[in-house]
Amino acid sequence: MRLETSPTATTATAPTLAGHLSIARFDHWVKNVFVLPGIVIALSVDRPKDPIALAIHVLMGMLAVGLVASSNYTINEVLDAPYDRWHPVKRQRPVPSGKVSVPLAYVQWLILMVAGVGIAASISTLFALTMVALWTMGILYNVPPIRLKDRVYLDVLSESVNNPLRMLAGWYMVTSLLPPPGSLLVSYWMIGCYFMAIKRFAEYREIGDPEVSAAYRKSFGSYNERRLLVSIMFYGSFAMLAFGGFAARYRIEMVLAYPLVALVMAVYLNLAFKPNSAAQSPELLYRDGLLVFSVGACVLLMAAMYFIDVPELKTFFNSLPSPLPVVNTK
Repeated sequence: MRLETSPTATTATAPTLAGHLSIARFDHWVKNVFVLPGIVIALSVDRPKDPIALAIHVLMGMLAVGLVASSNYTINEVLDAPYDRWHPVKRQRPVPSGKVSVPLAYVQWLILMVAGVGIAASISTLFALTMVALWTMGILYNVPPIRLKDRVYLDVLSESVNNPLRMLAGWYMVTSLLPPPGSLLVSYWMIGCYFMAIKRFAEYREIGDPEVSAAYRKSFGSYNERRLLVSIMFYGSFAMLAFGGFAARYRIEMVLAYPLVALVMAVYLNLAFKPNSAAQSPELLYRDGLLVFSVGACVLLMAAMYFIDVPELKTFFNSLPSPLPVVNTK
């Protein structure tokens, strides 16, 4: 795919209800699966006595997360329209093609936020504050003059903050205890950065023209394939280091899932090298059979290891020789 060398005009059409619904990206609510680990971990430390109330909180909480995410998607679509006109496919999106009333889109943006935060507040104050943080990140990411999505590396780091925020959302749907360990949140953030950097890499390769890619996405003006690959390596390594710290401190059984985690990361990276890579559209990743299989196996094993004790692992690691003593060179 090659982008246009100049922004392309599209045939103007009248705003439609379908256009306004489309920019809310309800199909992207599939990303709320990233909320589920927070729910599972919270249930392992604080299991509510009323399962019906818990189910209601989870359903309402997932709706709140979806509405706030749709608010962020709405402002993203509006503010990205001038750049989307450079793209042969994205120029047909509802805003650049005239299917959305921009003033009404801003109203839609605020209504979705108020609805999502309002539902969250009915569950708990901490959950509502998490939703406010998620919405605020949408502003920082999309709205000038900050617009972090235009800034090299910060585009990936800021977008991926939504990962730990979604984990916290799941946590606070269940409990008001202190948040999960920082090492787990950092790992969740960095694995999000890993996936997002791969998406950027796939986009950059697909465009194939540095000048045009910079017109489409400003941060691409400072990226190249080498920098993106190095950043992917950094994020992946950092994610596993933090995850290892969590496992060593809280749940050593998680080490059994490491090979499958590595498989998922390898399969996902391989997608970036394919033409029209699914890595550019994460909501369509379910179409890749190998990825679905590896993710499913990994999730099932990690969930099992979170609740099943394997005393032999602790015995094995405790029986290893102690670290070498520090040599005093003075």
